[in-house]
Amino acid sequence: MPDISQITLPSGTTYDIKDAQARSAKSWLGVTTTEITDGSATNPITIDGEQVTAVNGNITAYGNSEFIFNGTVWQEFGNLEDLGTLAYEDSAVGTFTPQGNVSKPSVSVTPATDTIQPVSDVGSMPTYTVTGETLVIGAGAVPSLGTAKEFMTGATAALDSNPTFTGTAGTVTVAPPTTP
Repeated sequence: MPDISQITLPSGTTYDIKDAQARSAKSWLGVTTTEITDGSATNPITIDGEQVTAVNGNITAYGNSEFIFNGTVWQEFGNLEDLGTLAYEDSAVGTFTPQGNVSKPSVSVTPATDTIQPVSDVGSMPTYTVTGETLVIGAGAVPSLGTAKEFMTGATAALDSNPTFTGTAGTVTVAPPTTP
């Protein structure tokens, strides 16, 4: 699909969708071999062995510095010399150990209980005997119960207060990842 850079409305008014002038202006000239310093008015400069006359807004690099031409002088806007090793990394690893204490709040525990009474003697079953035509039933012994026991069925707990951290600010040291 072709790019559209202008649109003309039924009224006849034409509007630029893309800034054609900005796209046609070449900002990046390339890397120069001509010595340039911040504030120097050196122009033209040499790029790829050819003389190039800079105009307002042109950008070039010399050594570790990047320059933009303001129409009169070169202005340095970037210098790679001051970049550390992390400037060339996509990630870094660091460790941090806070310095301080976490409070130990009190905890209130409320148990839920119930009681049970154990059987201490199971007793005995009634007896049944038949003598002639007579059924004789002997009474058995009822079970005996022991001492009631209390047991826990559950518990609820609540903090008297939330833990708090008190301490001093620590420092973080980050280094680029080591390469094997």
